[in-house]
Amino acid sequence: MPASSEVAVVLPEGVALHARPAGLFVRRAMTFTSRITVVKGEREADAKSILGVLGLGALGGTSLVLRAEGNDADEALAALAELVPTLA
Repeated sequence: MPASSEVAVVLPEGVALHARPAGLFVRRAMTFTSRITVVKGEREADAKSILGVLGLGALGGTSLVLRAEGNDADEALAALAELVPTLA
């Protein structure tokens, strides 16, 4: 049974998940085999989909939940949680 995990992160103030930061986030997510989801409130998106991540409309200070399911889920979440604060 694949591992499943989640972690909460907050986007840095002044940083929205627009094209450049979202692109960095998606490219990093794509390096993992796990299924990764980004949740903002009631909305969720595939972390490997640039359109999905952009569609969340996440602005600086927004809380997000990252969920991953798969063999490298913990590693994926750790890497993405480490990346988010550097998106400034």
